[in-house]
Amino acid sequence: MTHRRFYAPPSAFTRDAVHLDTDEARYLREVLRLKVGEQVFVFNGEGREFRCTIEEALRDSSRLKVVEEIEPARTESPLSLTLAVALLKGEKFDLVVQKATELGVTAITPVTTKLADIRFRDQSDAKKRVTRWQRIALEAAKQSGRAAIPSVGEPQKFATLVSETPSSSVRLMFSERDGNSISHLIESQTQPVDSLTAVVGSEGGWTDEELSLARKHEWQVITLGGRTLRAETAAIAVTTLLQHLFGDLK
Repeated sequence: MTHRRFYAPPSAFTRDAVHLDTDEARYLREVLRLKVGEQVFVFNGEGREFRCTIEEALRDSSRLKVVEEIEPARTESPLSLTLAVALLKGEKFDLVVQKATELGVTAITPVTTKLADIRFRDQSDAKKRVTRWQRIALEAAKQSGRAAIPSVGEPQKFATLVSETPSSSVRLMFSERDGNSISHLIESQTQPVDSLTAVVGSEGGWTDEELSLARKHEWQVITLGGRTLRAETAAIAVTTLLQHLFGDLK
């Protein structure tokens, strides 16, 4: 039987029931055409999942009976990975959000840099973009079997990111120049890595000032091989590599 999954935030759950919002309710009723009494699964975006049965399926809302909590289809990575990515043109950032979610990141932070490919027109434009990225993360979590949805934060200035990311997290800046190898990173880790923040630049790369600022705040600068990667390729490759080294892609 197809594992039909829906999302509802923790606030939508009561002791023995859960209510789906308009979008999820319409998908249940009008796309999948599910009926009262049928079984579905609901995850809360924070790592918990439940087996439910449909009690009421209306056009704009659905009420489900919670039968039992179950183990999520996919366990979360032991690595708490924040991926910070310079803003990219067109649908490139959409792709990064989708694939990073599938690969198990914990959080995604859009970053404004000196050579970033785009700028927001105003605060309303920024909010609209973030809402879109949050929806992409939700759909990717649903598709990939995750019960936790990565947070997608408001765009952050590069200087703020490097100065305010706690030193308790391993902090990596990926650059196509002036960095150490990934093997040097592995050799330098004397303790298990369970929290990591990685920042990837735009198509234009990093300025000398940005590299200096990162080093000033004790970020490790890492260079991946000799090929120049597109920014979206680099972000996905970095996520895959770090999950392989320190997470659950073994």
